[in-house]
Amino acid sequence: MSVLLRQWQLFLLALAFFSRLPVPASLPYSAERLNQSSRYICLVGWLLGALQALLLLALLQLFSPAIAVLLMLLAGLILTGVFHEDGLADTADALGGGQTLEQKLSILKDSRIGSYGTAAFVLVMLLKWQSLQELAGEAVRAVLVVATLSRLMPVLLMSSLNYQQADAVSKTKPLVTKTSSRNLALNLLVVLLPMLWLPWSLSLSLVAVLLLGFLLCRRYFQSQLGGYTGDLLGASQQVTEVALYLVWLLVSTRSSAWPHLL
Repeated sequence: MSVLLRQWQLFLLALAFFSRLPVPASLPYSAERLNQSSRYICLVGWLLGALQALLLLALLQLFSPAIAVLLMLLAGLILTGVFHEDGLADTADALGGGQTLEQKLSILKDSRIGSYGTAAFVLVMLLKWQSLQELAGEAVRAVLVVATLSRLMPVLLMSSLNYQQADAVSKTKPLVTKTSSRNLALNLLVVLLPMLWLPWSLSLSLVAVLLLGFLLCRRYFQSQLGGYTGDLLGASQQVTEVALYLVWLLVSTRSSAWPHLL
């Protein structure tokens, strides 16, 4: 098998795992291949972000920003099968309602959603919806960049924390449980591409928030579960996505205000 063919198959495997986009049914699968496919997590984010950005651009020609953003967010849920959002809801329920490690892991494996999960999901979606409306002309570019950059968070966590083995019997499909330094480097390379498209002040602000979020998530997840699970990775992506939109909004608003302050 050629190197290029294997890499293409690994990319398709990552695409199948992190989205609902169709891939060939004959695609080879193994736990080892799934772990290797983690090198393409941010590239999958780039593709999903590009699809959502193009859709938003088209919808803005037809509808008000509020409706266009809402339809784009709905399309995003369909594209991923609510993959990361499900992790966010389960994590909120587990860490909000569980008192012991066993209780938290038990809640994570429960397919039902509770009050913590519902509140987290609704608040995150509302923050995305409102932030993108206020970003106005920057919204399309923000969707592409944030979809890519936010998916670096799970990769960073996988490279620095241990997988919580007690989560092995899960309600979800098989999980990427580890990533190598090489896979991390490839994801970093993919993330650099859209970042070069931005003003340096905005890029630095986004990176700073990502790194701060990584340090906080790593410490919190370690203290709560002694490592990470698939749900926690999904939650980290969602929280990072919202934080990046808010920082983008803050930086762009302050930048546009400077001429009026001089």
